[in-house]
Amino acid sequence: MSLDRGAAECIGTVSVQTADFDLGAEVAALRAGDVGVGAVASFIGTVRDRNGGGAGEVSAMELEHYPGMTERAIEAMIDEAARRFDIRGARVVHRVGPLLPGDQIVLVAVSSVHRGQAFQACEFLMDYLKTQAPFWKKETTGEGSRWVDARVADDTALARWGIRAGNAG
Repeated sequence: MSLDRGAAECIGTVSVQTADFDLGAEVAALRAGDVGVGAVASFIGTVRDRNGGGAGEVSAMELEHYPGMTERAIEAMIDEAARRFDIRGARVVHRVGPLLPGDQIVLVAVSSVHRGQAFQACEFLMDYLKTQAPFWKKETTGEGSRWVDARVADDTALARWGIRAGNAG
């Protein structure tokens, strides 16, 4: 059976989990049975050392969230993306708990009839996630652990979509 859903019927899936994810499996689930998909755009974020291997190298990261509230906030982000772009589906997987450099941390995958809409919606969702999703990130370095503050660059990225955020201090 194949789905033939219109743009107004965007299907979004959100998972906040400790387990790693598989890009191939997530994209297959996003496309499953939808013969109207002409493009899938995806973004995978990984834990990295922010300091380029110098002093303060990140040896671990931990993410926390409020179960239920976080998923609802991300679902609202997908709904907003569906209002702005002609997409057929979206999947967001965000990991929480302890993570190490090189670990996958977030996946955003978007399907659409055309690649342009998929790319734009994927980028919009990632910008929105960075500033609006209720996650708290703690980095551990040789000097100890610290909570990571929002960055001005993240608020600036969201502003280009016409959304004003005042997360960075």
